[in-house]
Amino acid sequence: MEQQHIVGVHGIKQGRTSRRELIKDWNKALNRGITALHGQDVVRSDPRLIPTLEIPHWSSLLARGADRLGPSDFFPDDSTALTADEEAFIVEAMDDLLTPQERALAEELDPTTLGLPKLPPSVTRRAMVYDRRTPDSVVGKLITCLREVRFYLKHPNLASKVQEHVVKAFSDDTATVVIGHSLGSVIAYDLIRQEQIAAPGTAVHTFVTCGSPLGIPAVRRAMNIPGPELLAMPAHVKWLNVYDPDDVVTGAAGLALGARNVTDVEVDNGNIDPHAVQAYLRTLPVARAATRSLS
Repeated sequence: MEQQHIVGVHGIKQGRTSRRELIKDWNKALNRGITALHGQDVVRSDPRLIPTLEIPHWSSLLARGADRLGPSDFFPDDSTALTADEEAFIVEAMDDLLTPQERALAEELDPTTLGLPKLPPSVTRRAMVYDRRTPDSVVGKLITCLREVRFYLKHPNLASKVQEHVVKAFSDDTATVVIGHSLGSVIAYDLIRQEQIAAPGTAVHTFVTCGSPLGIPAVRRAMNIPGPELLAMPAHVKWLNVYDPDDVVTGAAGLALGARNVTDVEVDNGNIDPHAVQAYLRTLPVARAATRSLS
C-alpha cells in the first residue's frame, strides 16, 4: 500500500488559528478514524497507513496587511445585517430546501426575531419553518454558511486569491486525496471543475466532501451550473460525499440527486455539532478514503 497524501481545504471561521494548528487538529481526527478502521497494532506496524497532510490556510488571506485582501473583503459575520442580495440568495436557497407545504406555511407566519442581528421577515419566516425540523435551533448555522458561500462565489477577487493559495499545496507526483469541508468543498470542487487540480495525469485520485452545501440547488446556480446539469468528477477521480443528516449545512441530504458518480455515505457525528470538521474526519468512510481502502 502506497502512503497517501491529503490536501485539506478548510471552511470559514479559521482566521484565528494557524496552518500548523489546523494540521495538528486534522491529523488527530484522521488518525483516530484510521486507527479505528485498521486497528492500533496494524497502524503501529505499518506507518504508511498514516497519510501525510497539507492544509493551505486560506483564511490567512483575510488578515489585515498590505499583501492581504483587506477589511473591505472580510466575510460577513453574525454582527452584520444581511444585504438585499444576501437576503434574496438565502430565500432562494431555503425555498429549495422547504417543501411546497412548508413554503406556504412560511408565508402565513408572523415573523419574530431569530438571532442577532434581526433577520429580514422573508428569511425569518422560512427559518421558523425550517427550525421545526431541527429543534436545536441550528438553522442559524445554515444561514451563516449560505452567506459565506455566496460571498466567496460573488467576489471574484477573493475567489481567485483563495484558489491561487490552495493550488500551491498540490504537486503532480504524490498520490493525493482532497478533503473539502463545508465552504472548502465548494472551493475544491471549483478548482476541479476548472481543471486547476485533479486534471488527467495528475496525482489526485480521490475527492472527499464533508458537510458540503453543494447539494443545495441555489449554491449550484450561484456557481453558474444550470439546474439540469449534474455535478461531475473526472473519470479517474473517485468522489465520496460524507454527510450527517443532522448537519443543517448539507440540507440533510447527500449529493446523489445532483451529481453523477458520487458515493453518498451517511454518518452520525453526534449531537454537539454535526457539522464539525473533526467529527467528519474521524469517521470510518473518511479513514477508508485517506488510506485508499475505499471500495
